[in-house]
Amino acid sequence: MKPNCHFGLEPVPHLADTARMKKALLLILLASLSGCALRPLYADGSQGAAAQALRSVEVAPIDGKAGWLLRNALNDRIGKKQGEVATYRLEIELDDQITGFGVRRDDAVTRERRALRARYRLVDAAQGTTLLDATAGSDAGIDVVSSEYAVLAAEDTALERLTQILADQITARVALFAGRQAEAQ
Repeated sequence: MKPNCHFGLEPVPHLADTARMKKALLLILLASLSGCALRPLYADGSQGAAAQALRSVEVAPIDGKAGWLLRNALNDRIGKKQGEVATYRLEIELDDQITGFGVRRDDAVTRERRALRARYRLVDAAQGTTLLDATAGSDAGIDVVSSEYAVLAAEDTALERLTQILADQITARVALFAGRQAEAQ
């Protein structure tokens, strides 16, 4: 009689069998995706629905330094030419907060978090109706060091980075909305 050394466990498949199984699974997955109606958001490049809709968006002025930075970042991404008639208006309200945490025994703050949040509305310029109402936001951590100048520079750098992130989020959401609107028509 042969002793049973498996203790109820299945034998490990050979590595070549595992590689074949992975390849077969990948082929099945790819075959199933071919039936999907996935289309790139920026299909047709600058002539696509998303790009054309973005070019017809005017970004309304936003208060403060963060607003100025965000508006410039959005205008860079949108690509609206000066003098073109805007179909949409993008209205944005910002909430910029710096919170100290990581307090030492002497009550000195060692870390800060800068949180930038935006509530934005895409408005039909002709009718004044709100087509999209959403939010975007991001945070950045800042080390508080003994040099006040270094801390202020780090806070400004964090603000610049956060406005770029928000501009990416807002642009992507508006482009997605425009793409869906174009499909519906």
